[in-house]
Amino acid sequence: MEEKLASIDFGKITTIAIDYGIKIGQALILLLVGLWVIKQVVRAVKKIIKKTDIDESLSGFLVSLLTWALKILLFISVLGQLGVATTSFVAIIGAAGLAVGLALQGSLANFAGGALILLFKPFKVGDLIEAQSAIGVVKEIQIFVTKIITPENKEVIIPNGALSNGNITNFSSTGHLRVDLTVGISYSDDIEKAKTVIMDTLMSDPKVLKTPAPTVAVGELADSSVNILVRPHATVADYWDVYFNSLQNVKVALDKAGVEIPFPQQVNHTAK
Repeated sequence: MEEKLASIDFGKITTIAIDYGIKIGQALILLLVGLWVIKQVVRAVKKIIKKTDIDESLSGFLVSLLTWALKILLFISVLGQLGVATTSFVAIIGAAGLAVGLALQGSLANFAGGALILLFKPFKVGDLIEAQSAIGVVKEIQIFVTKIITPENKEVIIPNGALSNGNITNFSSTGHLRVDLTVGISYSDDIEKAKTVIMDTLMSDPKVLKTPAPTVAVGELADSSVNILVRPHATVADYWDVYFNSLQNVKVALDKAGVEIPFPQQVNHTAK
C-alpha cells in the first residue's frame, strides 16, 4: 500500500486540479457575466421595440428568439472555456437548424412574411385590401396568416408568405375611394345642362366627399348616347352607399330635368 501511495505523483494531481479549478472558475465567471449581459441586451432590445411600435405578438416572439440564441452561444462559450471541443456542438446545432428549416420552410416563409407585414405595415386591421385574388376588410393580422372579411361576409385566410411576396392593393391608405360611374344621355340633349344636374345631385349627397370634388365629364361619343363619366369620392365605409345612391339619384334628377337616358332599341323592317 505504501509503495502504491509513493508511486502517485501528488504534485501532478495538484497541478491538474488547480488547472481545472481555474477553468471551472473562469467558466462560472463567464456564465454569470454572460447571463448578466444577455439580460441587459434583452432589456435594451425591448425598449427599442416599444419605441418602434412593433406588434406585441411579434415583439414577444423576437425577444424570446433572441434570448435563446444568445443563451445557446453562451453555453457553447462556457463549454469551450472548460476545454470541451465545441466544433461538434456547432455542427449538431447547424444540422438540426437545417433539418428544421427544410421541414418548416413553408411555415418559416409565412413567419417571415408576417414579420415584414407587422414591421412595414402595408395595411392595418380595418383596411380594405385586394390580394391573392381576394378582396375584403382586414380582420386580423397574425404571425403566420392574415384574415380578411369579403363583401359577402366570408372569411378568407391568406398565408403571410404569399401575401408579402405578392401585389397588395390598399384601398384605405388614402382615406377615400373614387366611385366610377357612366351615365349616357341622348345626342339631342344639352350636355352642359346634364352635367350641371348630375353635379348638383352629387353635391347634395352628404356621403359624397366635397374634397376631392366629384368629376363630371364627357367620356365617350357612343353609338346611341353621349356617355358622361361620373366620378364622386367617398370614404371606404360609404363606398357602396354612394355607388348605389348616385345611380338612383342621378337617374331621378335627369328624368325631372327632361334629360333622356337612351336605351338600346331595335327597329325591324318587314318586307311587304
